[in-house]
Amino acid sequence: MKPERLEFVLEEAGQRLDQAILRHLGDRLSRSQLQTLIRDGAVQVDGRQRKAGERLRGGEHIVLQLPGPDDTPGVLPESLPLQVIHEDEWFAVIDKPAGMVMHPGDHNERGTLVAAALSRWPALADMPGEPKRAGVVHRLDKDTSGLILLALQDSARRNLMRQFQERRVAKRYLALLERCPPASKGVIDAPIGRDPRQRQRMAVVARGKSAISDYRVLERDLPGGRALVEVRPRTGRTHQIRVHMAHIGCPIVADSVYGLRKQGLPLARQSLHAAGLTFTHPALLEELSFQSPLPADLRTLLNDLRRSRSD
Repeated sequence: MKPERLEFVLEEAGQRLDQAILRHLGDRLSRSQLQTLIRDGAVQVDGRQRKAGERLRGGEHIVLQLPGPDDTPGVLPESLPLQVIHEDEWFAVIDKPAGMVMHPGDHNERGTLVAAALSRWPALADMPGEPKRAGVVHRLDKDTSGLILLALQDSARRNLMRQFQERRVAKRYLALLERCPPASKGVIDAPIGRDPRQRQRMAVVARGKSAISDYRVLERDLPGGRALVEVRPRTGRTHQIRVHMAHIGCPIVADSVYGLRKQGLPLARQSLHAAGLTFTHPALLEELSFQSPLPADLRTLLNDLRRSRSD
């Protein structure tokens, strides 16, 4: 089908271009899809191309060339186990195991959380948006375990995505670090972007996006100078906690990308767990909190370290 032309006049001043368009379009495009369109020149502001993060004055005439419907096949449902800790008609909270990819992508077409969700909730296949991300409102890395929110209705998906975008969702992580931070608690305010030397990695870079993480040491003096910490990210940048911990010289144990070159502990994935989520119910408007204990592999490793310390 032919691309769709859409145009509107921006009324409110001070918005970023990408944010202004997302507010106008609602859920028709994801942020990454829109940024690709802007980079490819499919968005014009007063007849010329502008950057996604550029602030607008108000009154600009914006024209978009939206792609036609995606003719690529959707995700095939797979009957995979899911640990669902909450479910209602609007959303589900899932405790994702380490090793499970969120949605299909390069070299990860099967065994994803989306495929498992489509098997359990077939109506997700009819949800607007990208078929390969049906119901997804936020993500965890493949080898990070813990709590994931999955929208089961489109109205809930749009509401929850807005809560994440407006930083109204509180996230709590537990991480085992190779070294203990010098202070018992602190704030890491360091922008994150693509590593200019290795594009597959993220890094703290001067022109990166704002990234802020609060941390608190829960347990120190573990063997090797390691420590257990709680991290509460205020923003949601790719690999944010892993990059920030490495940036302050306290990388996450067993992180093969940002951690020590020579790993000293027997763990097959980074020791990072999404342990808590607090947000507003998308329909009932009440505050909800969910918790997830450390999974068996991280709990066993931590207990082994404690025993080694006491010996």
